[in-house]
Amino acid sequence: MEPLEPTPGKYVVLISVHGLVRGTDMELGRDADTGGQVKYVVELARALGEDERIERVDLLTRQVFDGRVDAAYAEPREELAPGVSIVRLPCGPRRYLRKEALWPHLDSFADQAIQYLSALGRTPDWIHSHYADAGYVGARMAHILGVPLVHTGHSLGRVKRERLRAKGLDDETIESRYHIGARIEAEELALGEAMLVVASTQQEVDEQYAQYENYHRKRMQVIPPGLELARFRPPRRAFRQPPIYLELARFLRDPRRPMILALSRPDERKNIATLVKAYAEQPGLRDKANLVIVAGNRDDIEEMDRGARQVLTELLLAIDRHDLYGHVAYPRQHQPDDVPVLYRLAARTHGVFVNPALTEPFGLTLIEAAASGVPVLATNDGGPRDILEHCRNGRLFDPLDSRALGALLAEALADRGRWRRWARNGLRGAQRHYTWDGHVEGYLKIMLKATARRPGARGRAPKRSRLPELGRLLVCDIDNTLLGDFDGLHALLAELRSAGDGVGFAIATGRRLESARRILQDWRVPTPDILITSVGSAIFYGNSMAEDPGWLDHIDHRWDRDALVEAMRDIPGLKMQSKSEQRRHKISYDVDPAVMPPPPDIVRHLRRLDLRANVIFSHQAYLDLLPVRASKGLALRYLSMKWDLPPDRILVAGDSGNDEEMLRGEMLGVVVGNYSDELESLRGQPRVHFAAGEYAWGILEGLRHYRFLEALRAGPGQTEHHEEAV
Repeated sequence: MEPLEPTPGKYVVLISVHGLVRGTDMELGRDADTGGQVKYVVELARALGEDERIERVDLLTRQVFDGRVDAAYAEPREELAPGVSIVRLPCGPRRYLRKEALWPHLDSFADQAIQYLSALGRTPDWIHSHYADAGYVGARMAHILGVPLVHTGHSLGRVKRERLRAKGLDDETIESRYHIGARIEAEELALGEAMLVVASTQQEVDEQYAQYENYHRKRMQVIPPGLELARFRPPRRAFRQPPIYLELARFLRDPRRPMILALSRPDERKNIATLVKAYAEQPGLRDKANLVIVAGNRDDIEEMDRGARQVLTELLLAIDRHDLYGHVAYPRQHQPDDVPVLYRLAARTHGVFVNPALTEPFGLTLIEAAASGVPVLATNDGGPRDILEHCRNGRLFDPLDSRALGALLAEALADRGRWRRWARNGLRGAQRHYTWDGHVEGYLKIMLKATARRPGARGRAPKRSRLPELGRLLVCDIDNTLLGDFDGLHALLAELRSAGDGVGFAIATGRRLESARRILQDWRVPTPDILITSVGSAIFYGNSMAEDPGWLDHIDHRWDRDALVEAMRDIPGLKMQSKSEQRRHKISYDVDPAVMPPPPDIVRHLRRLDLRANVIFSHQAYLDLLPVRASKGLALRYLSMKWDLPPDRILVAGDSGNDEEMLRGEMLGVVVGNYSDELESLRGQPRVHFAAGEYAWGILEGLRHYRFLEALRAGPGQTEHHEEAV
């Protein structure tokens, strides 16, 4: 077996787009989007950062400017620990949005994330996405960057849809309220791209992920999440009344009775109404125990989002309907430090913790309760099955059967001996199975093996993109520029190899992707970092050939392909090229220049019809119609912004009219010696060098004219020279 290469410190990017994410005073339960997932990703980031094998962790989330939330969520960076940060990126409107409203803005988030990595100058070793929205972003980024994707679903759209159907909602209502179709498609995309899917329980793998078309058991791994156990402990004998106890006491006739504690977001999936019904309708239970429901924080229910408003309104109506005043506490506010105290209060009163959720992917609150010495009663779904199997500290129940739940509550509180056994078992189980050290060890064992590279080994890991780390980019047209002289081509390729990893290589061609790749392979040209094809109407990245969807959306502006084809039908001297040469954003013709009207006349003809197109005439033989936002030059300027490469660090080489736009402006231009007369108008431009050498020899001449590679080879403190050469 060949030895593994030395493993440098790894750089890991976590993505959790929605919710209010910060490292201190987490507002868990504030709304349906700020719950266990926020806690999980922040603690995972910290735990990874503590491992000596990890050099840097960035948790990417959405930046929010909104007077309704704390100003901390607008800060672009928050340090969690040395080498560990929350990075907040712009995404859509500045205001806070619920996750269902974020779908149209996720492409923007992915672009912002790539720009962040480009400015950082570092490609992550892997990306770990959390929930469907981050899965969409992570899949796009991993495809473009050529790095592995890890995905954690947290909860799944197909499962939620079935639960909502079971509650009587029709598909039209589900789609309009939850955009469930987009969510499921994003989950399929993430599962298809992911090298590893981290699940919390075996049931999640076997029954939930198995519903997906991209379910592949070999890529699934159960790694239970960890817990900051130092925060959660059993109560000590000495008892002081903490502030939260006094707050609960305001609601209760006898706060010393056993506490039935429920702690969750005000989300209909948490099924609080069934717990209230079970408590209220179980004979004698209200006189033996108090019900404490901590459902997030609220100032004014009417100002909360629709889902939370509905849940809390139903809660208050149920309390009134069953006349539970004096028996149920439902505080309006609590602090993060109150949560461990609430568990200890439940333990001190010999109470129980209840999770009645309709679906529960994992259930961190169950482990918190176990670590605090509180027995648990939990929904017979997802994580609770595994947790109770490990901890043996309570019972499972059907979350839709309120009568059975009421009986179970009464039974659990009645047997003090069993209560003590459950409490002891929970303490031992939490310490044994649910620590962050154990989680990270299992996680890194898989990821370090998967990303290790053996000298000469193939297929062990995707080839990482160099784009975030580039300092220069050489861009060449193919026909009659890069290709045409075999010796010149391979002299150029040798020069690029000697420059090292700091210079990237891109192609900008009129050819379609398949044709471009085929001819490059024929001439033994390595796969470029970027391919701009079809005269600038498509952009692809590296070995994965991932297409840039942001560019497609950008150039679709005012593009009416069918109307343009019809408008060009009667123009003389044009013959539409074969179907294989046509593209969604490119209409291509062979021309007879002696018969065809001048291109400006064609442009005027289209304008009179209120049609917009970029009309490109090249080689005295071809005419292409592209969207007004599409061309090789515009594509390069888009890439310059996206990958944080200033124009004067991009050198472009071409030979014909469809290269003209990319040769103009601030980029460094080279016209090879065998150029077409269409480019003669560029002579004298300050950043356009007309080379004497033809084909690739001309490109080499341009590199030396601008001293383009010298800065990459220069030692520390030396300056760049190409500005002086211009």
